[in-house]
Amino acid sequence: MSKTYNWAILGCGKIARKFVADLKLLPNARLYAAASRSIENARNFASELGFEKAYGSYEDMVNDPEVDVVYIASPHSHHCEHTLLCLNHRKAVLCEKAFALNSREVDLMIEAARKNNTFLMEAFWTMFQPSFLKAMEIIRSGELGALKMVRADLAFNAEYNPEKRLYNVNLGGGSLLDIGIYPIFMSLMALGKPSEIQTMTSFCPTGAEESIMMSFRYPGGELASLVSSFAAFSSTQNEFWFENGFIRLNRRFYTPTTLTFWKIQEEEKVITFEKGAGFGYELEAAHVMDCLDAGKIESELMPWSVSCDLMEIMDRVRKEAGIVFPGHD
Repeated sequence: MSKTYNWAILGCGKIARKFVADLKLLPNARLYAAASRSIENARNFASELGFEKAYGSYEDMVNDPEVDVVYIASPHSHHCEHTLLCLNHRKAVLCEKAFALNSREVDLMIEAARKNNTFLMEAFWTMFQPSFLKAMEIIRSGELGALKMVRADLAFNAEYNPEKRLYNVNLGGGSLLDIGIYPIFMSLMALGKPSEIQTMTSFCPTGAEESIMMSFRYPGGELASLVSSFAAFSSTQNEFWFENGFIRLNRRFYTPTTLTFWKIQEEEKVITFEKGAGFGYELEAAHVMDCLDAGKIESELMPWSVSCDLMEIMDRVRKEAGIVFPGHD
């Protein structure tokens, strides 16, 4: 039977609230500590969501010997710094995606996990969704023949605020790291790393990339067409085109969704997956605790190699598109 783990939250924002709502569904997860740069924010978060302790500094939180595992929900620009802080105090880490701002930072994080023999995983919740896993199963089965093209879009009309994270380049702002990472992830898992990357990009006055179209070519001639944007709403679907059919992860493809399957000379069908009680974050949290039960420092389902490959591709996209994060490039 799994032990009960004391969870701490680093960064008490919107995504942390959703994650905690799902964490409450797991019997072996204890809501132990909330940490923010403001003690008032930490106390409000802890009181509202049911944490036992609140810390007004991250250093105080990692020095608490009762903390077992930390979910990092700070802006992308601080993921490396905060992950290193936790790992160097031997606190297991589940760090929200994007894992960091660049490959150099990812390498530092993995090196610290190895050095401290402490668990580290990127919080890429899509990896654990039944709809995504079914799509990967069909791709690998060869039932529809060779996969020739991946198409994915993720876009919404975000409020323009130069100070907020989405449009602030000093915080890793822009659609690429925030939502463009999902279409890239889908192409990576289906086709691997591209041999060629081309982009078309729209920038906003802060210098942050607002919209980006990405075209990938692969060694075998396969293609991927990927889009992310803060300027408009998209259908938010992911399609895989094969020699003998297609599969489509329907609207909000990165979360629990339905899957449309069509094979030549057959009727199109929709596969529906039973939705869990939460948003879907509980699956990655449960996996983290399974890994800790087994004494692992790396997940076999979301290994460091996937995070490295994902960041390498995004580095290449940024270079080709001219996207710069001051002080981090």
